[in-house]
Amino acid sequence: MMVQQGAARGHDAGDEGGDTAEYLTFTLGPEEYAIDILKVQEIRGYELPTTIANAPVFLKGVINLRGTIAPIVDLRIKFNIGEAEYTPFTVVIILNIGPRVVGIVVDSVSDVVMLNAQQIRPAPEFAATVDTRYINGLCTVGERMLIVVDIERLMLSPEMALVDAAHQAQ
Repeated sequence: MMVQQGAARGHDAGDEGGDTAEYLTFTLGPEEYAIDILKVQEIRGYELPTTIANAPVFLKGVINLRGTIAPIVDLRIKFNIGEAEYTPFTVVIILNIGPRVVGIVVDSVSDVVMLNAQQIRPAPEFAATVDTRYINGLCTVGERMLIVVDIERLMLSPEMALVDAAHQAQ
């Protein structure tokens, strides 16, 4: 399952504390999220994308990223986290998801943290702002609770409709 898949990275009972991996943390409203930094290409300031007719409301449009057309998804709208306001802190995280380049709009980027596979606990089964099938788990870093998202599974899911939208934009 997804929780085991994400939590199993580096799972080795004989390993001293297990393998660690780097995660980029960011905020959406009051919540803090973490994604695998290996999926991140770059972080950019928010710029108004070119809109796509009849696109889902969370798909803000596309940008031309050095010759590559990248769809831009506002995760605040997708996850239904309050009003999406664009401030000087609003950023776009450019991701390499399989063969796709996709941008996600977030409130702000926090930092990069090292997480041990044993630190990531399975997400409880409850009605949350994020569908739990896209959550690898939860972990605590100091006083912070991080929601570890399987960003690749989310971005490639049929409900995101990114593959079709990206092909139409090209």
